Amino acid sequence: MPPSNDPNLLVGTRTHDDAGVYRLRDDLALVQTVDFFPPVVDDAFIYGQIAAANALSDVYAMNGEPKTAMNLVGYPDDTDPGLTWLGPILAGGADRCALAGAAIVGGHTVRDREIKFGLSVTGIAHPDEVLTNATARPGDLLVLTKPLGTGFVTTAHRARKCPDALLAEACASMVELNQSGRDALGAAGGTHALTDVTGFGLAGHLLEMAEGSGVQATIRLGALPILPGVEPFIQKRFFTRASKTNREYVAPHLQLGSGLDSRRLELFFDAQTSGGLLISVAPDRAPELISQLQSRKALASAIIGEIGVWSPGNPHIVLRS
Repeated sequence: MPPSNDPNLLVGTRTHDDAGVYRLRDDLALVQTVDFFPPVVDDAFIYGQIAAANALSDVYAMNGEPKTAMNLVGYPDDTDPGLTWLGPILAGGADRCALAGAAIVGGHTVRDREIKFGLSVTGIAHPDEVLTNATARPGDLLVLTKPLGTGFVTTAHRARKCPDALLAEACASMVELNQSGRDALGAAGGTHALTDVTGFGLAGHLLEMAEGSGVQATIRLGALPILPGVEPFIQKRFFTRASKTNREYVAPHLQLGSGLDSRRLELFFDAQTSGGLLISVAPDRAPELISQLQSRKALASAIIGEIGVWSPGNPHIVLRS
């Protein structure tokens, strides 16, 4: 995309951040994002919740506060004239927006061969308090706020191979707002960089943080939080298409240590839907951040690695067991 020279555009496309940030005043900036996708579960209401939580997450990932949202819908009304899914989808999205304190102000609908739903979300933030994915510092610790594995679960679900209990765990994670994580880092202080983990998987979003910040990230696979019961489904027939593309995207910048658990390695590349926040925090503030996450009942509060110094010719990511 052509670059913008507007001095009030604080965050654009250069660093592959989660949302754009535009300064309106010295004390007020807009945070803007959009996201939508086809159903990942068979329950229309839960799908609406997941899609909305996923879109709202991009505002939280900039340390912003969602304020308004517009529905984006593609719907095959010619093959489903009764619109049997449409009402529950919109109700699910409205449920998450209400929980986030964001007002739905309208939207747009088109006819499509498959259902698609999501939101365009506008939030606010103080310009001095915006967090991006490009400001991690050597010495920081990396904290993840949701378990991994939703890509494998939803793929197994589409194949009718996923146990109900595992699907319920994944859905509970995907509908959970990242508001608790955003609030926790605000209370703890010391956060230097922030992103969320979605379609590019932990691998892709971590690479964007490391490249954007000019640092090296070391991850301990054994420390990754995972959905309970997902391990038997970490097998090739349940890979998403993004498992391959995420691996290919990250591979030139990745160094693999010895003795790595192959299943946890696949979780590193697994595309997530409405995943958690990835927080780069000063080491002296990490214990307070963990405490704040736990007190807010975040689904995970795991220190998964650390940020180090990078130099040209070296990998941006190092994996350890």
